[in-house]
Parts: sequence; structure tokens; C-alpha cells
Amino acid sequence: MDQARFMRGDKVRREVLGSEYVDRANKSADDFNQPLANYSTEMCWGEVWANEDLPRKTRSFLNIAMLSILNRPTELKTHLRGALRNGATKAELRAVLMQVAVYAGLPIAVDSFRVAREVLNEHKE
Repeated sequence: MDQARFMRGDKVRREVLGSEYVDRANKSADDFNQPLANYSTEMCWGEVWANEDLPRKTRSFLNIAMLSILNRPTELKTHLRGALRNGATKAELRAVLMQVAVYAGLPIAVDSFRVAREVLNEHKE
């Protein structure tokens, strides 16, 4: 493992998802899934998310669309929260999910809107 890339990844992950989320995820790691957690932090966050060729908000929008299409509601919630931390607005999130509706189908969009509503309701509090 490249320690510098891992540390960069930890920093970016905390900035996007929040330290509370990252700390909770780190506590849940065990000897079985720790290699996956390390890989995710190093490569996903330390390599791809740390790359500045795309703004973070754009990366959030891409993830929201892909996770919607892949029907991954748990990760979708995480990345909706991250998008809000990255400055996304309710209108922008709605626009991304409408794009999903047109290109991936209404059933996917209906479920994704439902998940997004939950996150937006949490965010108000």
C-alpha cells in the first residue's frame, strides 16, 4: 500500500463524507474486510477522488447516477450526503435523477427519488 496515497484518500474521504461517517466505517472494519477498506481509501479516494480533473460536485453527480442505475440504495444515500457536502443543491440532485429517469427508466428513478427524499429530509434537520 502506498501510504501517501492512503493518507490523501483518508483526507478526501473525510472532506466528502464527513469524519463521523469515516470513523464509523473504520470501526466496523475487521480482518475479513480490512483489505477492501484499505483499497477503497487508497485507490477510490486517494487516486480517483483526489484527482482534480473533475470537480467533486461533478464526481458526486456521476456517482449518484451510477449508483441509482446499479440499484445500490445504501451507497446512494452515502453519496447523496456527500453531494450535499460538495455544494449540490436540491434542484441539481433532482436534475441528475431526472436524467436517470430518461436514460435508465422510471422504476429506477422512482426508487432513487425516494432515497434522495430521505436524505434531503435528514439534511433539513
